[in-house]
Amino acid sequence: MYESLNQLCEEEKTTGTPFWKLVQQEECKELQKAAEVSEQEMLGIYQAMRASYEDYEDKLQSASGLVGGEGAKLYKKRMEGTILCGDFIGRVMEKALKISESNACMKRIVAAPTAGSCGVVPAVFLSIQEHQQLSDERMVEALYVAGGIGGVIASRASLSGAAGGCQAEIGAASAMAAGGLAYLQGGAAEDISNAAALALKSLLGLACDPVAGLVEVPCVKRNVLGAVNAVTAADMTLAGIVSKIPADEVFDAMYNIGKHMDEEIRETAKGGLATTPTGMRISEKIVMQ
Repeated sequence: MYESLNQLCEEEKTTGTPFWKLVQQEECKELQKAAEVSEQEMLGIYQAMRASYEDYEDKLQSASGLVGGEGAKLYKKRMEGTILCGDFIGRVMEKALKISESNACMKRIVAAPTAGSCGVVPAVFLSIQEHQQLSDERMVEALYVAGGIGGVIASRASLSGAAGGCQAEIGAASAMAAGGLAYLQGGAAEDISNAAALALKSLLGLACDPVAGLVEVPCVKRNVLGAVNAVTAADMTLAGIVSKIPADEVFDAMYNIGKHMDEEIRETAKGGLATTPTGMRISEKIVMQ
């Protein structure tokens, strides 16, 4: 597994092999599998992402009653044409909500990279595929890009909310989605890396403070934040806006921030939103159920 996006950028330059293919080759080498097998497996993952969106049920509620039906509300607003940020971002928001709600309602999702951040990557990828009529083959390539970014983050920092706060979950997912989107819009390895850097920089320090210890509040709405943030990072990159801090250094910064975070805001539900008066009342009510 690659431990540096800079290394991937250099290899793309020197070999002419695209970012996604370098990631695939590394995976095939490590796991001793054929490229065709790897691609079929990745296609299966993408199909599962699509199914996690298509299988959404607007009447379904999570066991706690905190989550359910909100993706349908956003869909209705988008269909009415009254959503301020436009149809494409509206699609991204809607999908992020629906997939994350499906996770809270115990339906099948793809951890990307975690269950708590499952809505970010598919929301961006499914929306851009619809918008630009991209093939599943192109989306598989984008998943390799996203996976390569996630692998580097895992190597240099963490993908765990318990270890690094929500920056390690939603932040990492946003970086993965941004890099994949930059690739789909014609970006080379340096664009992919830059988009990932811009996305994660905006979410550094994000606490993991789930109310009642459930991956519901504020987790579901943070998937919307991560997905929309990914789109803005890709757009800035393709406009020629360059992160002053390289991606690998952003990942290292995330690791250092995570180390300095108090355990109360690292998935323990002992701080942040979880310990607000309303958060405590919700927790007490759920315990009494």
